[in-house]
Amino acid sequence: MTQTPVALTVAVDAMSGDHGTTVCVEGALKALVRHPELTLLLVGRAECLTSAFDGLADDCRRRLRIVDAREVVAMDEAPREAIRRKKDSSLRRALDLVASGEARACVSAGNTGALMGCAHFVLGTVPGVQRAAIVAAIPTLRGHTFLLDLGANAQATAEQLLQFGWMGTVVAAADNPAKRPRVGLLNIGHEDIKGTPLVKAAHELMRASALDYAGYVEGDEIMSGAVDVVVTDGFTGNVALKAMEGLARMIVGALREEFTVNTGRKLGALAALPALRAVRHRLDSRRYNGASMVGLNGVVIKSHGGADATAFGYAVERAVVEARSDVPATIHGVLGTKAS
Repeated sequence: MTQTPVALTVAVDAMSGDHGTTVCVEGALKALVRHPELTLLLVGRAECLTSAFDGLADDCRRRLRIVDAREVVAMDEAPREAIRRKKDSSLRRALDLVASGEARACVSAGNTGALMGCAHFVLGTVPGVQRAAIVAAIPTLRGHTFLLDLGANAQATAEQLLQFGWMGTVVAAADNPAKRPRVGLLNIGHEDIKGTPLVKAAHELMRASALDYAGYVEGDEIMSGAVDVVVTDGFTGNVALKAMEGLARMIVGALREEFTVNTGRKLGALAALPALRAVRHRLDSRRYNGASMVGLNGVVIKSHGGADATAFGYAVERAVVEARSDVPATIHGVLGTKAS
């Protein structure tokens, strides 16, 4: 017998991102329609959000609320200023709703530093977690893998890299409960003699742990699908992510140029259109939008600031997945036993 999904509530910073309320509201409503168990709290200036109810079915209208917040954190605002001076911002109020238990998760496309700083201040970290990290799904030949840290910690200790491995497995398991995630450590080679002293120390800790540890992976293997979780420090992870995003844009641009050079190429593009569409779907970055700030006492999802409505909707869906699995509580349980 099919079980009724457990109801859950997600708070959305509806004033965030490069495109503001238009994209945030439209994207959030896409997720609301797809998930009958979802209740949305749109946080922001009420007068900018009331149109969200227009045209909604009665069931969706009952699952949508507006929470008024009068301030907005700018995309270039210093995290300290956002914490100290903007307690009535849409970003801060969305996090407050998670802290109070009124929401199970928060989604924002706003200033990454301000979101992480406010989240640390309002929610704190899970007991036993030394550092929160940013993790996101990366498309691979076999589906996707999770890469962390993506920028929360420019430097990390070996123990913290081990904890990132455990937190990554929890996120990956929430995505696919039937599979035990395999973990790899990013390095410049597979041999034990390669890597910095820090990476070698983390390698030994992971090898001695109860992780399903596959050993070192190189940069060109991140998107192979050989492992489900790739662990590195925030500096390296952010560089790797940006390099992959740039490469994807270059490939798309090169294909567009080559297929429009002349009439023959255009005809070839028409013949290849089904395959090109399939590849575009597999590599569509919007499907992987929504990076999780793991290790916090609450689910916090960071959407890309330039996301369109489709991409923002996927970020809200990421929040649904992690809230449904109660990722913070699972991390607490795991780090309190196996990883300690």
